[in-house]
Amino acid sequence: MDPVFLALSIVILLFSVIIHEVMHGVAALKFGDRTALDAGRLTLNPLPHIDPVGTILLPILLMISGSPILFGWAKPVPINPLNFSNIRKGELFVSAAGIASNFGLAIAASLIYHFLNALPQTIPALVGSLLHYTVIINLVLGIFNLFPIPPLDGSKILLSQLPYNLARSYARIERYGFIILLILLMVPFGSGGSLLQTILGFFVGILSNLLGF
Repeated sequence: MDPVFLALSIVILLFSVIIHEVMHGVAALKFGDRTALDAGRLTLNPLPHIDPVGTILLPILLMISGSPILFGWAKPVPINPLNFSNIRKGELFVSAAGIASNFGLAIAASLIYHFLNALPQTIPALVGSLLHYTVIINLVLGIFNLFPIPPLDGSKILLSQLPYNLARSYARIERYGFIILLILLMVPFGSGGSLLQTILGFFVGILSNLLGF
């Protein structure tokens, strides 16, 4: 892999996960919760957002293993739903904000790519590759976080819409969330890798085709 592309793709991954977390905090602030703001997390400065595992260890392991795509996450922003002006509505919009930011970044990168492609000049290969990576990694992040498995955002979106009794029962699986994710990552499924990778690949393929990739 080209070292310049590798270095810039790490930067793109870093800021994609940071923007995801910042948008959670921005949405929470709109609903009256200042926790993320007071903790200094509503910033694009990478330092407050770095998670030792998701931001450093996992991308390094993926690079060493020769993975075709880098993946990771930032440290979750602190949020206190009890401060929301409307708890159920706040949970829904705050959880969805990070996912929406990733889909928004994918769409923006796709539009830039197609705009540059329409110009008479040829897009430099590196620029085209980086825009393509931006689209794909943000689709991966958005779709992955839609899975209704705690602690992913999709589980919080689902919880915010379930009746109280069902929400209480569903919340009990949160302690097993990481175990479920690990199982899905480890269980082989056909030739597409793990079950989780296969599901991700399926939906990323559909959305990337819609965006012209």
